[in-house]
Amino acid sequence: MSGPAVRLPHRSNRAALWPYLLVAPTVLGGLLLLGYPFARNLLISFQEYGLGELIRGDAAFVGFHNYRTVLADPEFWEVVRRTFWWTLVNVVLIMVIGTLVALMMQRLGRRMRILVTTGLVLAWASPVIATTTVFQWLFASRLGVVNWVLVQLGFESFEGYSWLADGPAAFTVLVLLVVWQSVPFAAITLHSALLTVPAELYESARLDGAGGWRIFRSVTLPLLRPIFGLVLCLEVIWVFRCFAQIWAVTKGGPGEATTTLPVYAYRVAQSLHRYDLGAAVSTLTVLLLVAVLIAYFRQMLRQEADR
Repeated sequence: MSGPAVRLPHRSNRAALWPYLLVAPTVLGGLLLLGYPFARNLLISFQEYGLGELIRGDAAFVGFHNYRTVLADPEFWEVVRRTFWWTLVNVVLIMVIGTLVALMMQRLGRRMRILVTTGLVLAWASPVIATTTVFQWLFASRLGVVNWVLVQLGFESFEGYSWLADGPAAFTVLVLLVVWQSVPFAAITLHSALLTVPAELYESARLDGAGGWRIFRSVTLPLLRPIFGLVLCLEVIWVFRCFAQIWAVTKGGPGEATTTLPVYAYRVAQSLHRYDLGAAVSTLTVLLLVAVLIAYFRQMLRQEADR
């Protein structure tokens, strides 16, 4: 004789749904704040969308005409080359300096480490425009601190020197600005990862006669490779799409010396009122960034498979 049917509680189903409910607000917010603007931008890139269409709202579809126009423009490819160079210089400096600062923090005493960490956090938390304004003051031609220090050191040619009127000099100022703003994140993240490396591994390596560089290459770097990869990807994204600092300091000048893809897209859209071409440049910027990241991930996975 069979007994009564036993009903299983629904508590397990609720527990399985709970993580999805927790991430749902973030996912919905991301779709609203990121997904809709990207979809709208993609739509405009396939339309004839100028100032008149912005007012009337009757944009006509033109297919890939905007993309053909952008890709046929030699200026676009010059901006692409400059953007990759800009990204390479900044990311290399950020990763090298951030790694050195993280290794230095590992050797500091507790009080000094807290002091350095506080300074990094304050530098990282400073608003972008506020830090940009400080750098503009530092490199001002007449009353700038940088010119004054260089003159005091004997470099008389920097008396009244205008950093932002010369292309390479303006590029250098912007690199210093972006590196200054980005190093704290890289240093703090890498230092946190360094704290997870067992001290016994370092002691064993020293007993084997390994020096500092050998320990870093054979012990630290292999263990922290995923964190290095994550920080590198985030910095590439941050630098590649950098706009506010460049626009606030040089607006892409002098000439086109500091015009990167985000600045170029904005100038095309706002100065020429060609929002369709600006949208096409923005979409191509995203595709180029995705292609760079995919190539990096493939290389990283290939290296992991070969180990």
